[in-house]
Amino acid sequence: MVELWNGTFQLKSSCHPDTMDYILEEVQEITLPKVIKWISSTVMIFGGVAPFIPQYREIKRKNDAEGFSLYVCLALLIANTLRILFWFGKRYELPLLAQSMIMNIMMLLMIHLCVKVKNRSQIIRGPDRVFTGIGPAHDEMPLRPKKREYPFDFDWKYFWAWTDFQSYIDFLLVVSLVMSLLTFLLLDFIIYVEILGFLALFMEAMLAVPQLVKNFKSKSTEGMSILMVLMWTVGDVFKTTYFILREAPAQFWLCGSLQVLIDVTILGQVQFYKKGSGPAPHHHSGGRDD
Repeated sequence: MVELWNGTFQLKSSCHPDTMDYILEEVQEITLPKVIKWISSTVMIFGGVAPFIPQYREIKRKNDAEGFSLYVCLALLIANTLRILFWFGKRYELPLLAQSMIMNIMMLLMIHLCVKVKNRSQIIRGPDRVFTGIGPAHDEMPLRPKKREYPFDFDWKYFWAWTDFQSYIDFLLVVSLVMSLLTFLLLDFIIYVEILGFLALFMEAMLAVPQLVKNFKSKSTEGMSILMVLMWTVGDVFKTTYFILREAPAQFWLCGSLQVLIDVTILGQVQFYKKGSGPAPHHHSGGRDD
């Protein structure tokens, strides 16, 4: 505020001197490298889920989930769950830990939407398929649903093709509990911790392999979005560079480099098969393993 002192106006701060000094000190400490670090960390946290947002909106708009494979969600859920457990054995940057948590939330949202859309689109509702095996028998659909004789009758034939969202939650909880207990017991064994981190990152790095194999078998990239692969490549290059610059554990940048190599190989397939069969129409694919 302004005060009159000896006939002149003086500007007097209503803040405590210590508070003003702290604010000025914090402002002065803001440097370009720090701003770049904050931006990079934010991109790392939310960048991984960004490609799934248009996919989510597309499924919701068209009310059709057939173009998206839920196995993408399975791979990412397990990979990021293991990566979260890896943090307890070998501490890495918090933005990378937050990224795994947000990715798991996004995958659960994708599963919830896909299950709801698939159930709604069925003209004739078939038998319920659940993780525990409880529900109507798979080979019949009685007027009054009967429960199975056993409380748990897991059927591999319907693995990850369940008709209720709760089954996916139950499966993730079982995996998380088992792996958490194992990690708790073996946390002091460096070899286990290193293998845990490698498996987590390796699973994520392998997401594009089904697409690569599919292109190789069909000798064509028809039906694959070139733009999507370019987005994968740019994102993976940024991610791997971040891992190296921030000195993340070796598992991060090794598997990140593998992802970039796979992305570049797929782009090479695009050019190679285009020469042999002419330009192929580009349509958006539902995931890396479509």
